Amino acid sequence: MRVLVTGGSGYLGTHVRRFLQAEDFSRRAHLDVLSTFDAARAAAYEVVIHLAAHLSKNPADAENCFRTNVEGTVNLLREMQPNSVFIFASTKDVYGSHADDFTEVPETCSTEYENQSALEWSKLIAERYVEYYAGLRNFRSCIFRLSTVYARPSEGNENGFVTHYVEAVKRGWPLRLSLEGKPVRDILHVDDFSRACRAFIDSTSTRGLYNLGGGRENALSLREIIDKVAEIIQCNPVIDDDNHLPQPVPLNYVSDLTRIREDLGWQPQIGIEEGLRSLL
Repeated sequence: MRVLVTGGSGYLGTHVRRFLQAEDFSRRAHLDVLSTFDAARAAAYEVVIHLAAHLSKNPADAENCFRTNVEGTVNLLREMQPNSVFIFASTKDVYGSHADDFTEVPETCSTEYENQSALEWSKLIAERYVEYYAGLRNFRSCIFRLSTVYARPSEGNENGFVTHYVEAVKRGWPLRLSLEGKPVRDILHVDDFSRACRAFIDSTSTRGLYNLGGGRENALSLREIIDKVAEIIQCNPVIDDDNHLPQPVPLNYVSDLTRIREDLGWQPQIGIEEGLRSLL
């Protein structure tokens, strides 16, 4: 089975591509989702895992978000062949502050507009295109609304915040925390994300929409993540208390994994300590 990973040289894509022995579609491979000529390559693959995205929340980057995350996705979808598989990496942030209404956030959480940025809105629009083209072109589709997926550092990529915390504790860099590090996130190792992709590929499901994170068992406050890393390394983290970082939205986020467990038999295999150790 031929698998293509867009953004396959990125922070997460590097590891997903290696895990699934997939091929790379990225700007480092001189391929661009905004090029219809380049996107036509997708037609040759049984599976396309679409991670490539413009991830800025800066209002000045709104146009780039909509072009890359919507138009780029549509370019790929138009090339998908019947019975192939398209997996789309969306984000938990499509829920915005509505997620704070739940202790564990289900897929039924509202996505009504609540000041989400162009990044989240472009991802939500792209989800609709995935569903439309999957029905039109008769291919299997899966949308993962990702929580905090983390991975080992890779050359030329900006780390996610979990990896940044690990690097900062190791190197004694000052860490700035919003609300004294009280916000909670459920963290998921990239290899477990890759296993979720494999679970859908190997399933008989035609359509899927899943919240995907570490769940309650892998949920920690930001400060607890830092303290856990410091405990593993046996050092004291350097915390910069003189900061005015904005409050994250949602304040706390833990994925409800009921649907993906029932549909795909998937659950995280890598616990917090094992996962954090893998970043050292």
